[in-house]
Amino acid sequence: MTTHTFSALIEPTGELLADVAAQRPRLGDLLVQAGKLSARDLERALSAQQEMGSMIGRVLVRLGLVSDADVAQALSLQLGIPLVTAQGFPELMPEVEGLLPEFLHANNLYPLRLDGNELHMAMAVPQDAFVVKALRLATGCTIRPHLALESDIEKALAEPEEEAQDESDDGFGDGSDGGDFVEHLKDLASEAPVIRLVNTIIGRVIDLRASDIHLEPFDDGLHVRYRVDGVIHPGELVPPRLSAAVNSRVKLLAHLDIAERRLPQDGRIKTRVKGRELDLRVSTVPTVHGESVVMRVLDRASVRLELEKMGFEKDTLARFNSLLARPHGILLVTGPTGSGKTTTLYAALAKIDASAQKIITVEDPVEYQLEGINQIQVHAQINLTFANALRSILRQDPDIIMIGEMRDGETAQIAVQSALTGHLVLSTLHTNTAAGAVIRMQDMGVEPYLITSAVNGVLAQRLVRTLCGHCKEAYELGPEVRESTGLSRFCAPTQLIYRAVGCEHCRQSGYRGRTGIHELLVLDEPMRRAIIDGRDAGTLNAIATQSGMLSLHDDGLRKVAAGHTTLDELARVTQDQSDA
Repeated sequence: MTTHTFSALIEPTGELLADVAAQRPRLGDLLVQAGKLSARDLERALSAQQEMGSMIGRVLVRLGLVSDADVAQALSLQLGIPLVTAQGFPELMPEVEGLLPEFLHANNLYPLRLDGNELHMAMAVPQDAFVVKALRLATGCTIRPHLALESDIEKALAEPEEEAQDESDDGFGDGSDGGDFVEHLKDLASEAPVIRLVNTIIGRVIDLRASDIHLEPFDDGLHVRYRVDGVIHPGELVPPRLSAAVNSRVKLLAHLDIAERRLPQDGRIKTRVKGRELDLRVSTVPTVHGESVVMRVLDRASVRLELEKMGFEKDTLARFNSLLARPHGILLVTGPTGSGKTTTLYAALAKIDASAQKIITVEDPVEYQLEGINQIQVHAQINLTFANALRSILRQDPDIIMIGEMRDGETAQIAVQSALTGHLVLSTLHTNTAAGAVIRMQDMGVEPYLITSAVNGVLAQRLVRTLCGHCKEAYELGPEVRESTGLSRFCAPTQLIYRAVGCEHCRQSGYRGRTGIHELLVLDEPMRRAIIDGRDAGTLNAIATQSGMLSLHDDGLRKVAAGHTTLDELARVTQDQSDA
């Protein structure tokens, strides 16, 4: 299913309609005359059209001002072409010599009937003169276009056995009424109020600077929540009667099967919100109250792919860059989900000259496309796993390999072998501390002597919220608190620090944006000996500290002393510093 169930939302193109184009009433005016749209809404849509770069019919539907069916009726009147509904399609497709199924699917066409030498054809874009000409040349018939919804054409083109399978597996027992319910959901999801509501929910991510949208079903309706700067905030409450329709609308946009509500599904939505291209990664899982949907917002415009702008202190950045400049070995970035590990690796790759190096990545999923870098998307369904992809790309003669995540022993072993044979390998691990990554690799079955030979360093990372520049408040911290927190090591006794207050600029949170705190463990000789001797994570951490490593908490204290964040925020983020 395409993003919009009706793709004929464009102004006519081609020579056949060029002469009458200037004489036709405008589509928007027809909708206003029919009472489907107010003149003020039409003006708003025309303004949005300049920003969205689309045709007016498509803009009206995306704004939720009218439904697909409303636009279809107006377009039928505008073009003087009859509108055919699903009920007007024949039970069996007439056989027409010269028509290939691939051509019908690719251009959203369905033959209705053949009257002598006249072929009546349902078309999603009947004003496309090139398709009409191709039909005439392929069939030798005179073509009589009819306008139809793209969803109706797709349904008619679907194989009968596929439809039967969908109806029998829709989760409604014997399947006697499940298909009707799915069709009802599709109709609801295509109505203007639902379209408008979903557009509003997605549109709020720009104003809120949200990284995730959560749609969670409960007895009282669909709870909408947004994750902003790593913290969940409540949003709208969708009434129960619209819950399923809102979820179905999101699934349609993400090209997911709305009839399947018992299994998890994953998809993507590409959309334009307030002049910005957004890529939404969609995940659905079944719960006792319905499907829970999460949309991860991938906003290329807001991603800072520069290491210098990601919160690195100068000394840490210099050591990290030196590890990045080594010709071979493994460089790991660790931390929990949502701590910015992948973004740090992207920034590291962006720093490397891709024109002088062969760089290949294996990711699940590919979140952002990087210029000059070969990126591979993992597909477990066809057995394209991290391990299988790694085996293949070693034959591609890479200089640098990025592995999205080291998930299992097999991947870890291949990464070590790659590092030992002259490749620089960048990857992530889910551990809380840098020293914990060494223990995790041992748990995966990598021998200590291989770790000491292959791993160059481990960067542990977290994201802390930064204080709002408009409302942060300076205050003096007592000497006891300075000593107990360790802040006395990083600032003078008389130095003021800041706390969060809250204002309209930060939506009363006191914080706006996030920055990174880091601890960088470099494998020097004392560390290698300790690993060979089988020391635990605590001992490795102590040895690294003696060699000059600052812990996440210490690096965070430097951010507190500099006025970037607060002690409370630092405590919230670093309370998990244990891999025990």
